[in-house]
Amino acid sequence: MDAVDLRLLRILQADANLPLADLAEQVGLSPTPCWRRIHKLESAGVIRRRVALLDRKLLNANVTVFIAVRTNKHSADWLEQFARAVRDIPEIVDFYRMSGEIDYLLKALVPDIAAYDQVYRKLISKIELSDVTSMFAMEELKSTTEIPLGFAAS
Repeated sequence: MDAVDLRLLRILQADANLPLADLAEQVGLSPTPCWRRIHKLESAGVIRRRVALLDRKLLNANVTVFIAVRTNKHSADWLEQFARAVRDIPEIVDFYRMSGEIDYLLKALVPDIAAYDQVYRKLISKIELSDVTSMFAMEELKSTTEIPLGFAAS
């Protein structure tokens, strides 16, 4: 990747819906070479897909819940079963294996505490967990889908 690729990525992260001609102009290319670079970045898997970002509040998913899970089971089979259970719950939007005192951290988007309780009940009906701690976000101070590009090789 060179500086032009990084500029393309920076612009596409901010607005993937820009017309090709505008995008090409912003990075200093004509449309055809710009399209080729985008296609190359897509083929290489750098651009995984282009999506629409929705307004959670307008869709009644305005409560963010972080779910800290500790378990005493650490087998590959148990992890696969847990991952399958989490994949089947659409309200859980992020899922991480952690280091430290918490084994897994999940992020869920729900309209209220009652909806979260349903998510919790779905989760524990599918997998045995040792300890679950739920933390409700009081205020979202920063949330972005943009990947920092300062680490990318140019």
